[in-house]
Amino acid sequence: MSPTPPARRLRLGLPRRVFSQVLLMQLAIAAGVAVLATGLFLAPLSDQLDDQAMRRALAIAQTTAAQPRIAQDLASSRPAADGPVQAAAERIRKASGAEYVVIMNKEGVRWSHTDRDEVGRVVSTDPSDALAGRHVMEIDNGTLGRSARGKVPLRDTSGTIVGAVSVGIEYDSVRARLIHTIPSLFAYAGGALAVGALAAYLISRRVHRQTRDLAFSDISALLAEREAMLHGIREGVVALDRGGRIRLLNDEAQRLLGLGAEAIGESLEAALGEGRTTDVLSGHVSGTDLLTVRGQRVLVANRMPTDDGGAVATLRDRTELEQLGRELDSTRGLIDALRAQDHEHANRMHTLLGLLELEMYEEAAEFVGEVAGAHRVTAEQITEKIHDPLLSALLVGKATVAAERGVSLAVSEDSALPDRLVDPGGLVTIVGNLVDNALDAAATLWPGTAGIGHARVEVALRTEGPEGRTVVLRVRDSGPGVPAEQRESVFTEGWSTKEPPAHGKRGIGLPLVRRLAERQGGSVAVGAAPGGGAEFTVVLPEGLAELRPVATEEAR
Repeated sequence: MSPTPPARRLRLGLPRRVFSQVLLMQLAIAAGVAVLATGLFLAPLSDQLDDQAMRRALAIAQTTAAQPRIAQDLASSRPAADGPVQAAAERIRKASGAEYVVIMNKEGVRWSHTDRDEVGRVVSTDPSDALAGRHVMEIDNGTLGRSARGKVPLRDTSGTIVGAVSVGIEYDSVRARLIHTIPSLFAYAGGALAVGALAAYLISRRVHRQTRDLAFSDISALLAEREAMLHGIREGVVALDRGGRIRLLNDEAQRLLGLGAEAIGESLEAALGEGRTTDVLSGHVSGTDLLTVRGQRVLVANRMPTDDGGAVATLRDRTELEQLGRELDSTRGLIDALRAQDHEHANRMHTLLGLLELEMYEEAAEFVGEVAGAHRVTAEQITEKIHDPLLSALLVGKATVAAERGVSLAVSEDSALPDRLVDPGGLVTIVGNLVDNALDAAATLWPGTAGIGHARVEVALRTEGPEGRTVVLRVRDSGPGVPAEQRESVFTEGWSTKEPPAHGKRGIGLPLVRRLAERQGGSVAVGAAPGGGAEFTVVLPEGLAELRPVATEEAR
């Protein structure tokens, strides 16, 4: 037999669902507010009813004392149960609904009383305040029990105090009014509680729909998972509110954009400044997989609006992929060049073989010298003028590729660049991008064999300035040139007149050139070359390191 399952224990406490917890809390708040409001209303109500009863008694006493006939009868008669003062007092008591109307002389002897036997006796409470000319309001106990009292002096026609008038309102009537008010007050409180309960239910239903009936622990777990996911993925995430302010930046987005956590809450313009990156993230530029350059990084951005009017943008680092793509393009160019060289080499070998078979040995030696010397002369010319090894190697390789494409690549006669570059890698990137674009432009205008003698690219690298630290680069081509109205657009990310390559998109090289130049405090501009085509000029004010003087033997 299977063991008997253990009995489930009764769990006491709040329900787990957000809907139930919110409903219970709001009902408790509504009930607490109703009870508190009722208590705060009842607390002063008793005092207010007492004050109203005392003022009513005082008003009746003042009205009674204002009748001159009563003061005259008090002076001209003796206290008697059937006297004129007693008759007048009873008439006023019945008309006003007071519990008693007592009229007394200066010695405190009653001339009137509800109990006829009390007429002619001294009052049970001290009348000195009223006889002294003061008005008195109080709650006190007398011969008729507890009552709300009002006492005033009684004056004759000359204003002389001849006695006092004391009026009492039965205190049980005051308590009855209070008790009579409580049910109505509870009814109002119950109505308010019912309205509050209905509102709490409607709000809880809305919360139920928005939270999809999750428990608070589930929401807490989802938030923790969200934070871990956002800060753990290798893709930048930027969340914006409807006002365009940053409300979330994960770790990767901070790295790619060069921002810190303090940028949260700022607008995109304040955090990033003006530029294509800001336009892409703010939605001013629409599309998918939009390219932008931030610093030295090439980024791919996608933006998705949210229901609350904000947006979420994702960023991917494409820098390494772009570099690999350019290396792939260069590799393909080298492969094409090697393929062309293979055919040319075969032709040269056949020519050499024919010369040898014809026993034309001197012609064969001269032919080999010409073929080997052409490449050696080009390399020597470049290295004599460009002393930086990275730049000279780049230009030698580009010259080989250019020759195979039917383009003449030359270094100008006035070029002279020492081996003191501050950022060789940055200048290599600048030169490589500009030369590639120049070769494409020249080969496009003069394709195939038509380019021989016509398609040319010239590179000039020299130093300027009083200290000789400014590096000036000029790259000229014999291509179609850049129209004046497009000379600023060519530096915009994603703008290109060429077909995109297989590995990605174009429009990255020239913006990257400008960023690298501006990072060193320099500039880049494009104009028309003297013989036609385009001329790109890059100026780096501090492209060379300071020349340190060599210590002589005497100085040492």
